[in-house]
This record gives sequence, structure tokens and C-alpha cells, in this order.
Amino acid sequence: MSPRPRQDVLANLETIYRDAYDRATKAGDKERMAQLDWSYQREQLILEVLMDVRDALGAIGDTASSKSALEKLETLRKLTKLR
Repeated sequence: MSPRPRQDVLANLETIYRDAYDRATKAGDKERMAQLDWSYQREQLILEVLMDVRDALGAIGDTASSKSALEKLETLRKLTKLR
């Protein structure tokens, strides 16, 4: 199963927040609008990071077919190592 394209994921996120934001706008709820704006930005950032990790792990899988299990684990450890 191939992962969903990045743009599709981000477009779905935008649709969800846009609908909620439009409802808050119609209700004149400025506090809710600000909250939704902040939440959208946070969720977008989280999704982008997760998709970057997904892409990196996919790249490891693509190039790792000839590597041993230990080499694959070492590559993953290097990828996730805190700097």
C-alpha cells in the first residue's frame, strides 16, 4: 500500500479547518477563529514532520533491500538520533 500524497493529506487538513473556520466566522466567534488558526498551523507542522519521517523511512526501505537487519536498524537509529 503506498502512502497518500503529501498534497492530499494537507488539502484534507485544510478542508476540515476551513469548514470550522467558516462556521466560526458566520457566528462571529473571534476567539474560536483565532484558536482554529493556531490549531491549523500546529497540525500542519506536525503532519509535515510526520510525512518527512514517513518519506525518510520509505527511502531507507527502498535502499535497504541488500542490507542486513542490523544495518537497517543502525540507519534508523542514525535517522532518529537527537542532535
